[in-house]
Amino acid sequence: MGSVNERGGMLFLDFRFKGSRCREYTKLQDTKVNRSRTSKLLQKIEAEIILDTFDYGKYFPNSKLREKFDSLDERKRKSKAYFNAPDSPRFEEFARIWLTEMKIEWSKGHYEDVEGVLNKYLLPTFGNKKISAINKGQILQFRTILAKVPGRKSSFLSPSRINHIMTPLRMLLNEAAARYDFTSPWKNIKALKVGRTEVDPFNFGEVDKIINSVPEHYKAYYTTRFFTGLRTGEIDGLMWDSVNLDDKTLTVNQSLNRGEISTLKTEGSYRVISLTDRVVHALKEHQRKSYLKDEFVFTNEKRNPINYQVHSRTVWYPALEKAKLRARNPYQTRHTFATLLLASGESPEWIANQMGHTTTTMLFRVYSRYVPNLTRQDGSAFATFLNNGGQL
Repeated sequence: MGSVNERGGMLFLDFRFKGSRCREYTKLQDTKVNRSRTSKLLQKIEAEIILDTFDYGKYFPNSKLREKFDSLDERKRKSKAYFNAPDSPRFEEFARIWLTEMKIEWSKGHYEDVEGVLNKYLLPTFGNKKISAINKGQILQFRTILAKVPGRKSSFLSPSRINHIMTPLRMLLNEAAARYDFTSPWKNIKALKVGRTEVDPFNFGEVDKIINSVPEHYKAYYTTRFFTGLRTGEIDGLMWDSVNLDDKTLTVNQSLNRGEISTLKTEGSYRVISLTDRVVHALKEHQRKSYLKDEFVFTNEKRNPINYQVHSRTVWYPALEKAKLRARNPYQTRHTFATLLLASGESPEWIANQMGHTTTTMLFRVYSRYVPNLTRQDGSAFATFLNNGGQL
């Protein structure tokens, strides 16, 4: 409760506003009439303070406190605009709109990945919130919670997986901020540090064991996969018109992901791979047995395109078990190809080209411990290496 007081014969108002004590002097002498007028002014001020409509500068334009309260008002205004952008929708509503808009740009596999992240992680947490009201603290708290979520193969979600979940959230918030004119809360939030790529290749003898352990229908598939370094989508999407057995080359120009043919991720992924005699022989034998009208080089036993998840479960892992080898994911076939090339002494530049890397940087970063003294650069060393049964 404020009061009207006197100092040096002049009246002043004493009241509290936004947690601060305010003393504002008038030019009125301390008389009965002036005290009545000042008391009514104080009542009006306190009423406006209660209604949150009090404008300090309107009543005391020359006050030293005006700048302080104007600054607080501006911060409040910005905060209000931040949390209550007039037209901003709920997170779920905007996410659905954004997902529909991006569908035309993304591959089927990427679209399904993002949709899965939305449905499993983002919508249960942020779905009912107004998108402009989500703040940095909530984002960081969400990431902390993700770090405690059980993973499929480890105790908790990996940093890489958490970053994968956080990426659509960042894209959504930044896009919504641009459209609805509010400040994105995604400021100085760095991705979690991810460990080095797990390289756990097979040696030459283990490769032979695996090829001998898969069903006859898939021996050419794994011979090609191990000795070309093709990615899963690349070999599953390989068609006969991209294979030239006379020139001993294979052109990589598309990928098969979740039953849909798509372009490759980077320009460097488009490449021509040199084939060893072992791969050429396996492909010729496979071609002789395959149906001429099949477009895909490799299919399942029902002549349908290979489904990665089903194939891994029913062919790859049973073959490792039969060969009495430790379970490793199918991508290790690509790592195996790279390490065998390095062990054979091929040039890093030539290996990078075969792998679909534009530079040797990733090659040395991922496979540095497998790099010996390198001398050859044309593929002949690898062919000799294979012909000698994996011996230099």
